[in-house]
Parts: sequence; C-alpha cells; structure tokens
Amino acid sequence: MKISNLFIILLLLFLSFSTSVLSQNKKIDSLKIELQNHKEKDTVRVKILNLLAFNHYRNDPPQSLAYVEEALKLADDIKSVKGKARSFYLKGVIYTEQANFKVAIDNFEKAIQLYNSLDDLEGIGKCKNALGVLNYYKGNFKIALSYYEEALAIKEELGIKKGVNGILYNIGNIYSYMGDYQKALINFEKVLSVNRKSNDAHGILNCLNSIASVYYEQGNYPLSLKYHNESLQVAENAKDSIGIFQSLNNLGNLYRQQNLNDKALNFYNKALAIKSAKYNVKNITALKNNISGIYYEKGEFNTAINYYKESIALSREIDDNVNLSSGLNGLGFTYFETKKYSKALSYFKEAYQLNLLNNFPYDLSDSYHGMADTYYGLKNYNLALVNAEKLAQLSDKHEFLRHKKNAYYLLSKIYNKTGKYKKAFESHQQFKILNDSLFNKENVEKIAQLEYEYKYKQAIDSASIRELKLTKTVKATSQDLEKSQRNLLLGVIGFLAMILILGTIIFFLKLRNEKSKTQNIAIEQKLLRSQMTPHFIFNSLSVLQGMILNNEDKKSMFYLSKFSKLLRITLENSRDKLVPLHQELEAVNNYLELQNLEESQSYEYTILVDDLIDATLFKIPPMLIQPFIENAIEHAFKNQKANRKIDIQLKYSNNELICTITDNGIGIDTKNGFKKKDKKSLATTITSERLKMLSKDFNIKGAVSIEDRQKYNKQGTIVTLIIPYKTDNV
Repeated sequence: MKISNLFIILLLLFLSFSTSVLSQNKKIDSLKIELQNHKEKDTVRVKILNLLAFNHYRNDPPQSLAYVEEALKLADDIKSVKGKARSFYLKGVIYTEQANFKVAIDNFEKAIQLYNSLDDLEGIGKCKNALGVLNYYKGNFKIALSYYEEALAIKEELGIKKGVNGILYNIGNIYSYMGDYQKALINFEKVLSVNRKSNDAHGILNCLNSIASVYYEQGNYPLSLKYHNESLQVAENAKDSIGIFQSLNNLGNLYRQQNLNDKALNFYNKALAIKSAKYNVKNITALKNNISGIYYEKGEFNTAINYYKESIALSREIDDNVNLSSGLNGLGFTYFETKKYSKALSYFKEAYQLNLLNNFPYDLSDSYHGMADTYYGLKNYNLALVNAEKLAQLSDKHEFLRHKKNAYYLLSKIYNKTGKYKKAFESHQQFKILNDSLFNKENVEKIAQLEYEYKYKQAIDSASIRELKLTKTVKATSQDLEKSQRNLLLGVIGFLAMILILGTIIFFLKLRNEKSKTQNIAIEQKLLRSQMTPHFIFNSLSVLQGMILNNEDKKSMFYLSKFSKLLRITLENSRDKLVPLHQELEAVNNYLELQNLEESQSYEYTILVDDLIDATLFKIPPMLIQPFIENAIEHAFKNQKANRKIDIQLKYSNNELICTITDNGIGIDTKNGFKKKDKKSLATTITSERLKMLSKDFNIKGAVSIEDRQKYNKQGTIVTLIIPYKTDNV
C-alpha cells in the first residue's frame, strides 16, 4: 500500500511539472500548423510569427530571430505598426538573453517609439520592464529599479493584472541585491504561489532560484540546497536548457562557498557542457569566472589564467561590466601569485578604473588590495602605502571586514619596511583585532549554519511523523473498505468462506498491530533524540557566553571547538542507523567535557575500552549511551559537592558488547534518588523496546539493567547495556 501511494504521489508531481512542457510543445506544433495553413499576408500571420519567436527565444535564439525577422518584414510591408512594435520588442528580449545589450536597447527604443505613436501604454510598460531586466543584467540596479517602478505604475494606471507578477519578481531581485532579504522573500513567495496556480514552469523556476539565492546569502545552506535542487528538477522536466544551466551553476556556487571545490567544479563542468546555453553569453562569462576561481584556489594558476582570459574576452564583447570587473581582478591576483607583477598591475589598474566608474565598492576594494600587494612586491612602498590606505578607508566605509583586515596587514608590512615601526606595530595590533573579529564572525556563522541544519532536520522529522500518521489513516480506511467487501462476500459464499475471511482479518490485524508498535517505538526514539539536543545546546552556549564575557579566551575557544565538533557528530549520527564505535565514544567524550564546563559542578570521568575491542571495526546504534550519562550528571550528585566520579567501560565477552556506566552518587534505591520509580520505568521501557527491536534486526542480544551499587557494598548506581552491534571484518 505504501509503495502504491508513493507511486501515485510521484506520478502527480511528474504530471504537474510536465504539463507546461507538453502544453508548450503542443502550442509550438499548433502554431506551426497554423502558420502553414495561413497563407494570407496579414496581421494574423504577423501575430503567429511573433508567437513562434517568443516560444523559441530561450532555448533556440537563432530560430527565434528567424521568425521575428520574417514578422518584422511582413509587418512593414502591410503597414502593421502594432505588429512591428511587437517584433522590435521581441528582438530586444532575444538579444538581452544573449547579453547583446547595445542591440537590445536599440530595438526596445524602436518599440517604445512605435507604441507611443499608437498611445499604447501597455506596450510601453512591457518595454520598460524589459529595460529593467537588461539593466539588472548589466549591474545598473538603481536604473533597473526605476524602470520596474515605471512599468508597475503603468499596469496600475490601466488596471491590468496580467504581467504584474513578473514585475514584482524583478523588484524582488533588486531587494535581494540591496540586502533587504525579508522584502525580497515576500515578493518571491507571493509570485511563486501565483506561478504554481497557473502552472508556469518558467516562473516557478525563476522564483525557486531566487529564493535559494536569498537563503545562500543568509548562510542557510540546507534550505538553499533544497530550493536549488527543486529548481533543477523543474528545469529538467521543462527541458529548459538555460534553466538547467543556471541551476547547475548555482549549485556549484553553493558547494564552493562550503569549500567543497571538487563537487562545485563537477556542477560547473556539467553547466559548461550544455551546448544550447552558449547563446546566453553573460551566463557563460560568470561561469568561467567561477571555474577560474576554483583553479586559483587549487593552485593551478595556468588553467585559471586561461579561463579568466576567456571570460574577460566574452565580457568585453557584450559590454558586461560586472563580470569584466571580477575577471580582471581575478587575473591580476593570479599573475601576482606567479610573481608576474607588471602583468598583474595592468589588470588591477584596468579593473580599478572600471569599478570607480560604475561604483562597484566590493570589486574596487579588491583592486586596491591587488595594487597595494603588487607595488609591495615591486618594492614601490610609497604607492603600496597609498593603495593600502585607500583600501582601509573604503572597507571601513562599507564594513568589508575581510578587506579591512587585509588593509591593516599590508600597512603593518609597509610601515615595517619603511622604518616606521610604531605605525607598523599599531597597524599589526589593528590587524590582530580584525582577524579575531573575523574568526569569531565565521564561527558564529558556522554555529548558525549548524542551527539551520538542525532545524531543517527537525522539519524533515516532523514531516516523516505526519507522513506516518497519514499512512496509518490510509491503511485504516483501506482496511474498512476491505471489510465491507468481505461482508458482501460472506452472504454469497457462506459459512466456509466466512471462516477463511475471519482468519485473514485476524492475521492482518495482528500484522498491523506489530507494525504500529514498531512505528510508535521509532517515533518515541526520534522525539527522545530531538529533545536532548536543544537542551544541551542552550546550556552549553550559556556557559560559553559566560566564559567569553569573563575574557577566558583560550578556554572558551577550546570548548567552542569541542561544542562545534560534538554538534556536527550528533547531527550526522542521527541520520544513520549505525555509527562506528570510536565516533560514538568521541561524541560521548566531547559531551562529558562540555557538561564539565563549570568548576563548581566538576566531576572526574573515565572511558575505558577493552583491548579485545577495535573501536574502528565495531558499529553500534547511536545515542544509546548518552541518555544514561546525562541522568548521572543531572541527578546522581544532587547533594554531593566533591569526589564525583563517572566511569564508562566497554567489554567484549561471549560475543556480547557490554557497556557499564558507573557513578558514585546517591544511588537509584535511595529515598531521594535521582529517578522516581515510574519515571525510571518509562526510560528503561523505551530503551528496552528499542534494544529489542535492534536485537531482531541484528540477530544479537540487546538489553539494559539499572542497579543500586549498595548491593555490592558500594555507593552509587551502575547501568549495564548489552549493545547490539555489527563489525566490518568478515
């Protein structure tokens, strides 16, 4: 039943995404037949040609241009001003997609002139919106926004709802660039909802990419990855080569940001292999810059230089200042690394002029940095100082922390070389402060990313639970239907058939009951695991905050490292049914160290592993040991301020992996012990049920027992776990 339901859901998804593709292909075929049948040279034929041009402009620009040129000639012959204006508008759109901006602007202006002669405000509005897109592509964001606002005002004046969606999407992109992510997401989500209702594959694709980009800028990589993967699926179903190209490039950028360069390069190369994407030159220039950056970071400078040169040549060809600036700076830094200072300087200077002219502050900072570095390499310390000071001023103005750090590092080197040792010392002190700030900022971002990953996993777990409940409901409904059918058969078949049906019902009820028990145990375990992590995170962060406020730098950095590592292991382990024993013990050790943060609450602990156990070969279920350690820490030493001990020991005997957790606290049978009887029973029951289920899976014994050490004339509690396991050795 579950498999068939899943198949139906996937089929519906496929049909919803592919409907637009089929309808577009049918539309193109229908238009071709209509064109073939309509021989009259009139406005109807002009309209058909323009429609064919529009339906080909993304994936087959040469064919699109052929249709639009034919439409333009016919419109001119029959004096159809509106048809001619539409043709010029479409030519502008086609050349914009190919990043031939000069020709595109010329065609848009011709279209606006003709629409003005007709007093056609709707046509003018379309051209204004298209000019906004063109300027957005060029990096002229303020100009782009003004065009979008003009187009939107025309729509509102005419009371036209059609096309408003596209303009709102374009304005969302501007908000995203300006860093107003909340407004951008509001626009994108609103547009995405409309596009889903109308089944507009192209609109859905654009919105998914833009939402993914916003989450990327915020450092929320799991959500960004989710939306980029969805956009790639939509593009592939729609057979939209440009959409596939953009999604692959975006996925490459996402992995590159996480320093997964080989994975990023794989996506970049897949994008580069799409032949039909060659018509969109702007995308190709951006992609080649990205690939160049990968090879630069890998130290393969000759390959990086080749890609940068290709990107620069294409950027010059289409007058793309954004990618040209990035390419020039990148090539300058590459030549600097190979100590070809003269070449490096020439590219930095050209990039500087371009960035100054177009007011690109971030790229301008790169140019100042490159020139300062290069002049220092040439031992021209005066010019190196001038550029380093400009870098410091610009980065301070725009709060570019990394550039500011680089500026003061350069200043300290230059002052040292010129004998200004006091200034060198002051600059180096400033560099250290900025370096520490940057380090702390990066660590905060990493913790934020871990939090995003955790929340994303929680959402997936919640969705799994909802799916499980839905499956149960479907099963119950299906079984009710089966019962009704059986009751009908009882009247026809008679007494013998009734006995057979009753036997079948009893069998299925037992099977369903067993499945329900297993599913409930799995849910309880998921909830138990998900509750531990937030409690632990917030306590640890609170203590770490106290250390930072008390200026305990070394201690706080040591435990921040332990905390990050434990959180990463916990999130990774929670995805797997089995984890290596050494990895689980490492998580336990980190957990114990973090729980031992406060000196007033400190305790001694040991983790001993039998010599017969190779921790790299044994694999065990995650999160079995830690809950009992947490109980000991939280409750065993309630009234005991000193001499606190927790000992964890793993032994291998008679093919059993045995873990004992021993403390010298007040003991489980003590009147004021750390667990009430009913609570103890619940914790033991959940663990026992899980171990029972795991024992069946592994065909190895699993059990848990809790005893007071008083029976052995000692103080405290001992927990004995017999852990089901698997080994890698055959």
